[in-house]
Amino acid sequence: MEAVIRKWQQKFRKAKEEMEKWEALQVRWVFLFRNASSITQRLQDMQNHGSYGALRCLKGIEDAVVQQQMGQLESLLRSMKNVLEEFWGCVLTFEKLHRDGLQLLEVESSKRRVEERIGVKPCIADCLEGLSIVYDMHQSEYHLKSSILSALSCIILKPSPGDLNALQYLVVDQPNIPKDEVQHIFDVIFAEEIK
Repeated sequence: MEAVIRKWQQKFRKAKEEMEKWEALQVRWVFLFRNASSITQRLQDMQNHGSYGALRCLKGIEDAVVQQQMGQLESLLRSMKNVLEEFWGCVLTFEKLHRDGLQLLEVESSKRRVEERIGVKPCIADCLEGLSIVYDMHQSEYHLKSSILSALSCIILKPSPGDLNALQYLVVDQPNIPKDEVQHIFDVIFAEEIK
């Protein structure tokens, strides 16, 4: 049974590494979103002829500024899409860990050790449930991020400060990943290391 628990702990170590990668990606995601949101908010003012004051005497200044900002915005959206693909890579890793856990559960259930505990260590069913929860949370958060990117692309065409602010709250909050719950899952799995 000890060997089986060690296999599960290896899976959770990998999951913890992916969580750390996810956190680093989240920092990049928020940074890129804030920059894209800032440009989107400014675009309306940039397209207003009166915003340029004395600079209006420079021929083509309005078009040049708007084109430059649109190019920057396009670059930010591409970067956000790339980060979103990296988030998806994390989700796929969580899915694989869960799937591998299901296979390990099938092997162990034939030996009737699924609910067996050794001291404070978790049983196999606890480990699988933990992997399932971590996978579900990250998959849901990925879908939310994908929807946010789509919504941002639509808002660019018709900027709305209220909509941008609402999206920013979603981007920063990561509402589907309660950190206390995830930490509790890791604490349970690594119980003997926490003594």
